[in-house]
Amino acid sequence: MPELPDVTVYVEALAARIAGHKLRRIVVRGPFLLRSITPPLEAAYGKTVRQVRRVGKRIAIGLEGDLWLALHLMIAGRLHWRDSAARPAARGPLALFEFDSGTLTFTEAGTQHRAALHLVAGLEGLRALDAGGIEVLDAGLADFAAVLQSANHTLKRSLTDPRLFSGIGNAYSDEILHRAGLSPVALTQKLAPEAVERLYRATRETLVEWTDRLRRQSGGVFPGKVTAFREGMAAHGRYGQPCPRCGARIQRIRYASNETNYCPVCQTGGKLLADRALSRLLREDWPGSLEELEALKRR
Repeated sequence: MPELPDVTVYVEALAARIAGHKLRRIVVRGPFLLRSITPPLEAAYGKTVRQVRRVGKRIAIGLEGDLWLALHLMIAGRLHWRDSAARPAARGPLALFEFDSGTLTFTEAGTQHRAALHLVAGLEGLRALDAGGIEVLDAGLADFAAVLQSANHTLKRSLTDPRLFSGIGNAYSDEILHRAGLSPVALTQKLAPEAVERLYRATRETLVEWTDRLRRQSGGVFPGKVTAFREGMAAHGRYGQPCPRCGARIQRIRYASNETNYCPVCQTGGKLLADRALSRLLREDWPGSLEELEALKRR
């Protein structure tokens, strides 16, 4: 699932191509994609794009008339850009957004139908789609600590809860926790102040570093390969490979459809996280899927 760094680069690439341009029409092919009915999609036709922004893991396209197109890629959704008008294919894209500067194509691999498109009116309509988590890159340490310790959850759960923190998911939470040297199952309300500060700095550094890295990799080209498994990651997707810090083999925890990667030396004091107590903890504290987390609503 694209997270804050990936979505930020998508937003920047889109803004460079559609800001100030008119949306001519939208062709929706996927019957499960459109999740709103008011206003109708036709209300967006002919409107000029005023801005493009990130809202959590959503891409929000602001149009004149205070309308917002909100795209959530979920796990398998991806965007593609063509400078010319795209020829409608018999099968394939879920939707095409035709601008006077080119065509944005929305695709989704697989058959799960999890990607979503909303057209909403006004900032209140847009806020209703946002679970309300804070933006860590805009927050100070005190606000970060207050949100983190507002409930007693595992660090993995808290970092990926969109009601607490905006834009962080499975991949970058692994990277953040590895950088901070903290266990994914450590409980938030038992963290020492020094550990909270270390986590805060690791979160900001990881998100900034990967956003900058993805910008450089795109080189001005519209992002083509958006994946949760990237070369250069320290822990995520590296099960069985050596930790870049200490050389120990990266381990993993699997629960339902989720997977967490960690270094037992750097993060858990040499302990492998695979006992019955852990299984009970995961069942009580971790949602069974990323989709369950994304469906959490603002408090």
